[in-house]
Amino acid sequence: QLRFVESGGGLVQPGGSLRLSCAASGFTLENYAIGWFRQAPGKEREGVSCISTSGASTQYIDSVKGRFTISRDNAQNTAYLQMNNLKPEDTAVYYCAASTFRLCIESGLYDPNYWGKGTLVTVSS
Repeated sequence: QLRFVESGGGLVQPGGSLRLSCAASGFTLENYAIGWFRQAPGKEREGVSCISTSGASTQYIDSVKGRFTISRDNAQNTAYLQMNNLKPEDTAVYYCAASTFRLCIESGLYDPNYWGKGTLVTVSS
C-alpha cells in the first residue's frame, strides 16, 4: 500500500522552530521530486518549497526564503522541512507531495502524483 505520511506539526510561539517529516512507504522516494505545500484557513493551497530527486536543486517561495530549508534522505525514504523563525502567517496545514517529474519548476513541484494527509502547524503566542 502506498503511503505518504507527514509528522512534526504542532503549536509553536513566534520565532520558534519546527521540523516536519514526510515518510514514504510502498514506493521509493528517490525517484520523485518532493514538494511541501500549505493551506491556511480560508486561503488556497500554495506551494512552499521543492527539492529535486538528487537534492541538488531546491526552490522556495519568497515568504519563507532564509527561514525554511527543505531536504531529503533517500536512504530513509523521508523528506524534511526545517522551519525556523516561524511567524503567525505560517500557520497552516502543511502537506508533502511527490512527483515523477524529477526537477523543480519555478513555481515548485510539478504535477504531484502522491499527497500526504497533512500536519497542522500553528504559530501563536
